Amino acid sequence: MRVWFLSAGLALMCMAQNAAAGTVLIVGDSISAGFGLDTREGWVSLLEQRLKREGFDDKVVNASISGDTSAGGRARLPALLAEHKPELVILELGGNDGLRGMLPTQLQQNLAAMINSSKASGAKVLLLGMQLPPNYGARYNKVFAEAFSNVAAEKKIPLVPFFLEGVGGHPELMQSDGLHPAAGAQDKLLENVWPTLKPLL
Repeated sequence: MRVWFLSAGLALMCMAQNAAAGTVLIVGDSISAGFGLDTREGWVSLLEQRLKREGFDDKVVNASISGDTSAGGRARLPALLAEHKPELVILELGGNDGLRGMLPTQLQQNLAAMINSSKASGAKVLLLGMQLPPNYGARYNKVFAEAFSNVAAEKKIPLVPFFLEGVGGHPELMQSDGLHPAAGAQDKLLENVWPTLKPLL
């Protein structure tokens, strides 16, 4: 009888553990796609490793595409939500919008639409904010950064204010193009995200 209870208890524990496991969907651009890096060097791969190390069973789906914009992510997201049914969506888009001089108001609208779609599917949302190089001008940079903080406040979702904090502006941590973080910066990117991400798991 004692063996039966032990077996039943273990079975219930396994069922509970499997039920708790979810999917983390990352919708981003080249920074999350690991542009210029080996497959296991990017911050998303490091996130998968950290989840396993800390006992999380969550599956990570990286749907990031180099060169993608907020408009591209907005167009792709409904199919991704339907296919993967994530518990958490991490949005890392907008950098290419800024580099192309697109209107921050349009960026904010696209982010809001993606947040709404994700929430409607039952997922939590984490937004990774971006900033631009100083040569884009103080006024544009300010309005661009506010697109992220404004939509996060409006939609009441957590925000990492600057995903590249401690990396952007440091040539030794960037690839030769000056735009993409090098392999040595990927740990820092994960550290920028982890404190805000972990409570959402």
